[in-house]
Amino acid sequence: MRFSAPASTAGPDAARDPVRPAVRHLFPALGETTDVYLDSASTTQKPAAVISTVHRYHSSRTANAGRGTYPWAGSLTREIEAVRERMAAFIGAEPDEVVFTGGATAGLNAVALSWTLTNLRDGDEILYSPRDHASNVYPWQHLRRILHGFGRSIRLTPYRVNALGEADFEDLFARITPRTRLIAVSHLHHVFGALTTLEELRGRIDPGIALCFDCSQSGGHVPVRVDELDADFAVFSAHKMFGAPGTGVLYCRRRRHGELAPFLPGGNSAVSLDESGLLAGPMPQLMEGGTHNIPGILALGTALQVLEEFGLDTIRSHNRALTQRLITGLRPIPGLEFLPGPAHAPCETGYGIVSFTLAGISATDLGFVLSELGFLVRTGAHCIPTDNSPADEDSVRVSTHLYNTLDEIDRFTECVATIAEEVR
Repeated sequence: MRFSAPASTAGPDAARDPVRPAVRHLFPALGETTDVYLDSASTTQKPAAVISTVHRYHSSRTANAGRGTYPWAGSLTREIEAVRERMAAFIGAEPDEVVFTGGATAGLNAVALSWTLTNLRDGDEILYSPRDHASNVYPWQHLRRILHGFGRSIRLTPYRVNALGEADFEDLFARITPRTRLIAVSHLHHVFGALTTLEELRGRIDPGIALCFDCSQSGGHVPVRVDELDADFAVFSAHKMFGAPGTGVLYCRRRRHGELAPFLPGGNSAVSLDESGLLAGPMPQLMEGGTHNIPGILALGTALQVLEEFGLDTIRSHNRALTQRLITGLRPIPGLEFLPGPAHAPCETGYGIVSFTLAGISATDLGFVLSELGFLVRTGAHCIPTDNSPADEDSVRVSTHLYNTLDEIDRFTECVATIAEEVR
């Protein structure tokens, strides 16, 4: 079979597209190719300002923060704390509730090993979705195995996801027991593109139950307020919000600080030592042992500035328009089936993530053909543990951001329609 990508069909709608060339030019990688990048749920493109921040750290006055009294080190220490304050304001937290980590995965493991490991007792329970990202599934399974080795048995209770891709609130509520200690949830699902806030459970559950949100996909895409979520813990991934890889943020609510044990005891960690062992010190340094990823944290500060200049409401509205355009273009294609998500919603919604399958061709092969035509999408299981959800092993995920246009979506859906016709 031979395929060719359709030419641009920009019309009146495309002319009203809020993304202008000036916006796209802020992202150097997009100016070096004619490919259409549709994998922002995996990682976002990096603005020139973020790239410059990383380069500046390595090329001018490189030093270690919090280790010296000379000006280079002192300046970096102040810069890092300024990023902490900016991130706190960005998510509705206080600076001492913001912990810098190696990524969202590291943040979720920190919750498991610093809070859950020391606070769960024999017979306690964690509620989770087996259809979430592996980073919000495996840490709890690993925790259960560790505790089993010390003679404690905890229960991991799965809850369902509905056709919209959200947590099934009634199913989740029915599974809560007096021994439930933690509910882990994906705020914006990385495959289904559905937002879960647990608002429906507000006032119906014991306030002592800790709520842990994976905000890897929502951070930088929609306004996130941890106070409105009533979150005890929340994790963010810098590289999915215009920042650099290897950097993340863990939000730890103040009311939980006294329950935390050191996560990475060592250099720079806020601990002391007596005859009984390590004593926990103040937050957030308690959770930040070792050398910070200084260029990554500085880049996060720049990324936050870029996001604030664009405006999260603008980004959210743009992604919703792209999502609806994508669904409208894909829906008539014979043999195409949407996974749970905005395509099944009763109203127009969407956060820039849509996943689907196409009869007659595997997602892997479809992704390869699309890449040959210049459309870069994610295929496969998308880090959902395949032993938990085999139905999602093979799908195509399209994920957008502010630098994508309506015209790109139109050309993409035309390509998928052409491929569908060829494979029928």
